[in-house]
Amino acid sequence: MSTIRVARGSATGPTAMSSFDAALAEAGVHNYNLVTLSSVIPADARLERVGTAPDLGPTGEALYAVVGRETLIPGADGEACAGLGWVRSESGRGLFYEASGTDADAVARAVESGLRRGMDLREWAFSEEPEIVVESIPAADEEHATAVVVAAYGESEPLLG
Repeated sequence: MSTIRVARGSATGPTAMSSFDAALAEAGVHNYNLVTLSSVIPADARLERVGTAPDLGPTGEALYAVVGRETLIPGADGEACAGLGWVRSESGRGLFYEASGTDADAVARAVESGLRRGMDLREWAFSEEPEIVVESIPAADEEHATAVVVAAYGESEPLLG
């Protein structure tokens, strides 16, 4: 299998969707149709933190991803915070868990708690501690604010045959 890249971004915009699109642009995955996955990491996948994803294929193709996302409306209090964490077992299999909210520390705790529960549900020998990425952006007075963390699986795939 190829690489799962963990990218992140945050941005503001006049609508919730435009701020989400701009945050995806900062993460480098705005030109793909994201196909949301639940949370399982295949044993043979490599994992890489990239900040901004590289070119993962032609515009408009499908890109499998686990996505953490938070959007705040104009004038909201706090920060838009999106978190994504992962943990791998000795066999290489692993889990992602995402959470969102308005407090970065609370989001990180929620991600870790979710991962720990997922570890308890599986009879896998986990050999490492969870890793967590939280992206945040302050609320804006006149625009929506969105933070995203995306785990993009491999390269994009064609949608049309």
